[in-house]
Amino acid sequence: MTKPFRFALLAVFSLVLVVAAACYPPATPVPSSAPAPSGDITDIVWQWTSVANRTTGQTTTVPNPQAYTIIFRDDGTVSGQADCNTFTGTYSTDGGLFINTTPDVMAACGGASLDIQYFELLDAIVTGGSDGSGGLALETAGGEQRMTFVSGVPPAPTAPRLPRPRPATSPTSSGSGRRWRM
Repeated sequence: MTKPFRFALLAVFSLVLVVAAACYPPATPVPSSAPAPSGDITDIVWQWTSVANRTTGQTTTVPNPQAYTIIFRDDGTVSGQADCNTFTGTYSTDGGLFINTTPDVMAACGGASLDIQYFELLDAIVTGGSDGSGGLALETAGGEQRMTFVSGVPPAPTAPRLPRPRPATSPTSSGSGRRWRM
């Protein structure tokens, strides 16, 4: 074979490879093994109850879950409370679950507050969703830290107060007795 013929054959072969590669369908993304949030976790006040560390096996119970909340909205935003601080932010379900929080004002809650740990964990979340038993589970990379939440139940509405019976005066045998009228 002559040199120009080899060059032309190589050019045609390269062109066929490029066209074949362009016609090959794009790779289909592999779904993550953990569920991403769906409508069943949105618009609920989730209260943080515990965090489990997979490496150490230690589970920390949150002493006051009502002070550590998060609400996922359908529009991709979140809001909540971290002890004495409130926050807003965003979340994304593209390839997992990613949360970005911004404290409204970062105050020092002091004492045994878990506010800093709560913010750090939320910002490290990579997956999460319904835990299958009415709760919410959020995990950091590799499942290293698993946060669990329960649905915060608003206080039951109070029953309307019934009017108290009014005393009514009416004549009795003694002439000045009181009777209750309902």
